[in-house]
Amino acid sequence: MTSVARPDPDASPPPSRAMEEGVSALTAWHAAWAVGAILSLVAGATLGWLGGSEIFGAAAMIVPGLAGLALLWRDGTGERSLLLVVWTLAALAAAMLSGGLAGPLVGYAGMPFVAALALGGPRHGVKLAQAGAIGSGVVALGGQLSALFVGPPESRPLPAAISVLLVMIAAVLAVRLAWRLRETRLNAAEAMTLRVETLLAAQPALTLVLEPSGRVLAAYGSPPPALEPDALFQSGLFAAVHAPDRPAILAAIDRALAGQDGQAQFAPRIALDRRVNLILRRMEDGETGPRLIAQAFDATRQFATEIGLEAARAEAEARDSGKTRFLANMSHELRTPLNAVLGFSDIMRQRLFGPLPQKYADYADSIHEAGGHLLDLINDVLDVSKIEAERYELSRETFDAREVVSAAVALVRITATDKGVGLNSLVPEEPLTVDADRRALKQITLNLLSNAIKFTPSGGSVTLTLDVIGPYLELVVSDTGVGIAARDLKRLGRPFEQAGAVEQKVQGTGLGLSLVRALAELHGGRMSLESTLGEGTAVTVRLPVAVAVRAPAPEGGAEVIPFNAGG
Repeated sequence: MTSVARPDPDASPPPSRAMEEGVSALTAWHAAWAVGAILSLVAGATLGWLGGSEIFGAAAMIVPGLAGLALLWRDGTGERSLLLVVWTLAALAAAMLSGGLAGPLVGYAGMPFVAALALGGPRHGVKLAQAGAIGSGVVALGGQLSALFVGPPESRPLPAAISVLLVMIAAVLAVRLAWRLRETRLNAAEAMTLRVETLLAAQPALTLVLEPSGRVLAAYGSPPPALEPDALFQSGLFAAVHAPDRPAILAAIDRALAGQDGQAQFAPRIALDRRVNLILRRMEDGETGPRLIAQAFDATRQFATEIGLEAARAEAEARDSGKTRFLANMSHELRTPLNAVLGFSDIMRQRLFGPLPQKYADYADSIHEAGGHLLDLINDVLDVSKIEAERYELSRETFDAREVVSAAVALVRITATDKGVGLNSLVPEEPLTVDADRRALKQITLNLLSNAIKFTPSGGSVTLTLDVIGPYLELVVSDTGVGIAARDLKRLGRPFEQAGAVEQKVQGTGLGLSLVRALAELHGGRMSLESTLGEGTAVTVRLPVAVAVRAPAPEGGAEVIPFNAGG
């Protein structure tokens, strides 16, 4: 639902509306003056109160009244100043044509000042009034100079009194017009200020106007608990903040003064179990320098939630760490009885103590196969647990990587042959000297080959490529198996994550790739996966373990070939 602000019909009009009303009243004042000047001219000419040149002087006073009607189309400081000039010239003409201050149009000499009162706005009223007073002085001086050269006019008190009366009425209306305009604008400004203060007071947070020193100049809105505005006015912001949190408030103020958004959280000094969020921003004040505007929100609930989440996270980490340490410490207890099962079942399979019935021999084979699978699973779990518990230590040595990788290929070749999967090994003829953990490299190779053979159907192929690229030993195992969907690629490499259908997931535990990734990262390397569903998968492991071997110098030293600069 959209909220729409509606004006209060009883409130004062906004400044723009007040200006429009002021212009309308000003043009009406000019129109009334034009009508009054026309009527006085007609009466003076009809009754014989005005002579020939005096009639032209009275007619000149009609012009500024008509010119004022142009304000309806265009209004501004320049237009009003030009209109005041028109008033001054018309009054000067009337004074010079009627004999000056002793003539029948003596009242018109004050019209430039009266017009300035009517034309003056809120900004330039004083300047226009001063200009109008100067204009009236110029009119009086010009009229007296005319009387000096032409001669004093005939005394006619009645038309002179009428002109003075007409100017007095115009002056009263001008003062009323100017006062009404200023009063309207003042009421509008007060109403706007009241609306703004009401809006600020209704805020759900506390808004403060601060000096950079922390002194509170103004406060609006609803204060958070334990943050009283009266205390802030008396002692300032810093006195209300718990001492250890004051450096954070100072840093937030410095950021705000630098033009950035400053934010800090603090505990009120009188309620240390509560929290307040403070957001500060710089506010320019041309008269007194920079100020700060701040908003204070109650953050107690948020703080309690964060504390609860932190405690829950710490508890979860402690439980996970305890589980990992438990699995890492159970290596001997889990492997010892399982090795006994495997040993006894192997004795039974080999019939070392005599023949067995075929049914019991089949049972011994199943026990030995299941025990071997379980031992592999336990070994993977324990290795992953040791790595997570940061108890797995690499035993680095220098050796030829081809030997370890070839041994791993030999271990899985029988499995590949039994399943009908072709196994290819592309290993360079020259030695690949590395500085790595021999057992870890073998484990990486076995896990990758076992996974590839496991998920490659009969008739497919698995290819291992081993090479050195700069400081990296690169091991790539690719297959033509079932492949991995794009949505599952990001998940693989984490413990117990598997991809594919249910019948594929039951073939593994999801620890093989996780262990490969962890062992590669322990060496400072990385593992990457590329796969297309239905076409196959390629796993690349790059380890920065290659040792640069300098080729031996030829017997007798190297041959020196002279350099011929001339080609």
